[in-house]
Amino acid sequence: MSPGSSHRVVMIVDAGSNPFEMGVATELFGLARPELGDRPWYSFTLCASGPVTMHNGFFTLSGVPGLEAVADADTVIVPNRPDPEVRPSDEVLDAVRAAGERGARLVSFCTGAFTLGYAGVLDGRSATTHWRWADVFRSLFPQVKLVPDVLYVEDGAYTAAGSAAALDLGLHLIRLDHGAEVANTVARRLVFAAHRDGGQRQFVKQPVPAVPDTSLTPLLDWARERLDEPLTVSALAGRAACSPATLHRRFQQEVGTTPLAWLTAARVDLACTLLERGEVRLDVVARRSGLGSASNLRAQLRRRTGLSPSEYRARFGDTQHEVPAGSYPRVSGGDSRG
Repeated sequence: MSPGSSHRVVMIVDAGSNPFEMGVATELFGLARPELGDRPWYSFTLCASGPVTMHNGFFTLSGVPGLEAVADADTVIVPNRPDPEVRPSDEVLDAVRAAGERGARLVSFCTGAFTLGYAGVLDGRSATTHWRWADVFRSLFPQVKLVPDVLYVEDGAYTAAGSAAALDLGLHLIRLDHGAEVANTVARRLVFAAHRDGGQRQFVKQPVPAVPDTSLTPLLDWARERLDEPLTVSALAGRAACSPATLHRRFQQEVGTTPLAWLTAARVDLACTLLERGEVRLDVVARRSGLGSASNLRAQLRRRTGLSPSEYRARFGDTQHEVPAGSYPRVSGGDSRG
């Protein structure tokens, strides 16, 4: 997002659309964010072709702009429905195609991937949808490479697997637009995990910890406070009083990824925050985040954000819009610049 600009997010609502996803989009992009100071935020609009009955007839949405609102949107969130085998109207599909052709960012939550499929904008690309509808999606759109059992996929369009994954994808988009620290601030307000990588699994066996807490949450909190230390999978397993193999199995069950992948993602997230706060010494960022060396920092940041450290700092390191530091460690020491 350019300084001083307001990114326009428009969500299309159609017959049968799930109100949860509508609420997710409204919460993420439509609410005021006084905790971010005067940082330009999104402008958010719902639109529909007319009054629509939502969620199996529970209520009707009316009084919102028509589909012409899509014409000047920077991001378009397409409609989903509980019966995705029903093709959306040509009016909706035409609006989606036109938005894609002029370069708008296209986003789907859950079965909204079917809308993108019907519109033809996923042909030759990768996408995901809810695991329950994976076989149906494959049969309808054989020209799309379905990536099963992940949270979200970014390939031309952005597709999220299910209702909860809509929050993950929405926070990912905020990270892309505003950086890691702003996304973490929004996540804290939502009381939601700050970052789950899109490649994590859709289904985990223990999404809610038991009481007393026997989940991995205490271990993850402990590790986040020590990312600058030489943490290894063996060290995490020792802290959890289990073998590395058992820890690996628990991570897959509870977090949906491996211990090493989680640890690397947490370190990159911290490195992004340090860069956003203006730290220019790459050896300091690498050391404080636990990434070790400036070369590894560059490689990991490029792989996960597509940007070099200097490019990331230039895009997100706006000192005019500093976000409260929260629990991240402050930066000190070091002598090299990058």
